[in-house]
Amino acid sequence: MSSGSSSITASSNVSKDVRDGVLAGLFAYFAWGLLPAYFKFMADVPPAEMVAHRIVWSVPFGALIIGVRRQWGDVFTALSQPRTLGLLIVTAALITVNWVVYVWAVQVGQVFQASLGYYITPLFYVLVGVVFFKDPFRRMQKLAISCATVGVCLLVFFGGQVPVVALILAVSFTTYGVIRKTINIGAMPGLFIETSVVMLPAMGYLYWLYQQGTIVFALGDVAEVSRFLVSGPVTVLPLLMFAIAAKRLTLSTIGFMQFIGPTMQFLLGVYFGEQLTPAYAACFVLIWIAALLYGYDAWAISRKQRSLLQTD
Repeated sequence: MSSGSSSITASSNVSKDVRDGVLAGLFAYFAWGLLPAYFKFMADVPPAEMVAHRIVWSVPFGALIIGVRRQWGDVFTALSQPRTLGLLIVTAALITVNWVVYVWAVQVGQVFQASLGYYITPLFYVLVGVVFFKDPFRRMQKLAISCATVGVCLLVFFGGQVPVVALILAVSFTTYGVIRKTINIGAMPGLFIETSVVMLPAMGYLYWLYQQGTIVFALGDVAEVSRFLVSGPVTVLPLLMFAIAAKRLTLSTIGFMQFIGPTMQFLLGVYFGEQLTPAYAACFVLIWIAALLYGYDAWAISRKQRSLLQTD
């Protein structure tokens, strides 16, 4: 095969990887963006029970994905390492807290705050990198964080509302992400172990609700079982698609795409009839400016890195 045809084949493979990555990323972020609609549909289920079901139904569905992707070796390796298992227990606790607060926020009409939390999460990552890992603090990042900070302050001082839900979501998910970066394990095996270690407490909690006569779930009703069973794929599939996208796309592309989810959540908040006060409106305008600055910075850095690689 000539060098020309080899080059064309390689280029074609790269284009296919990028296309597949974009499709997977869009699936993940649109699924996360539509998640409030599912939890609104499940509004009759208390948040703690909803999260318990989300954990329980994620385990068998996750096991199916692990089997198809032949990742049981990764799972068993992680389970044999005390440090890795210990850290995954910590991340399991963090993601459980994040899920409970998120479901509660959606069900009580705080979708704007949930959206705000995931808008500011990337900026929290920047702060953690600068403070704890001595990452360079670039000018665009400073501007983005300044805009977001001013936006939150406007909400506090003029809206009379401290965005506690948004801060809990951002801090818990940032801490979760930072710890997960220190663990040498893939997204799916990691999620499977996390949900597995909290599955017994979740099942115990559901049994306790059953004994108290306060459980919403009705085992004998096929329609009822079906709507709870959906919580497994709803949890696992977006993460799987995100893992696929992260391997195939540049940081700049992921940087832009990650704001799809909270933007859709914001629009759903409007659809659900939440009151967009002037303070909230001003806050979100500044958050959107911060998101654009963050995305532009990620794009510029990625472009510079590609240019250096081509030069070398």
